[in-house]
Amino acid sequence: MTKVVLATGNVGKLHELQTMLADSAIQVLPQNALGVHEIEENGASFTENALLKARNAARQTGLPAIADDSGLEVDALGGAPGVYSARYAGVGASDADNLAKLLQELRSISADKRTARFRCIIAYVNQADDPGPLICEGLWEGHILDTPRGRNGFGYDPVFLVPGLNRSSAELTPLEKNRLSHRGQALRKLVQQLANMGSRFC
Repeated sequence: MTKVVLATGNVGKLHELQTMLADSAIQVLPQNALGVHEIEENGASFTENALLKARNAARQTGLPAIADDSGLEVDALGGAPGVYSARYAGVGASDADNLAKLLQELRSISADKRTARFRCIIAYVNQADDPGPLICEGLWEGHILDTPRGRNGFGYDPVFLVPGLNRSSAELTPLEKNRLSHRGQALRKLVQQLANMGSRFC
């Protein structure tokens, strides 16, 4: 088993990533269990933020690190909330706060113009100064509902309508979500790349 630190403090993300990696040869150690101090996510893109977090965790632990940065992009809002998804309603905002702001911003936008996507970037570094990090991307296209539906998931899941299923992301089972989601897509790509590059592991 290869020990890798997972650079996130988000409980929902941690659970999803641990579930998807459960059958791999990677033993995931959450960064809070290793005393990692979180770094400010001040990058201008998902890729920059993912790398900031991965390098920070690797530097503080001496272990390889995986980090993701993801968010919702709404076309009618010019791609917002984007990298600010977790703090759309302000620093320290709750999921409910962010949802409320999003729906308020879209109140005059018709259903056919509420196209959106979840984007996820997952970065893997073998060490803090790794000159060749692995970067994998996943995209999940959908529409934004006018009212939340479902009790599963987290973040914007209750208002993200999944194409072809007529269900929100929060109405999917964890297995269904992991199969379809942006994070599931990116992580499967990463696991495959790591399997093909076993010599990179410490």
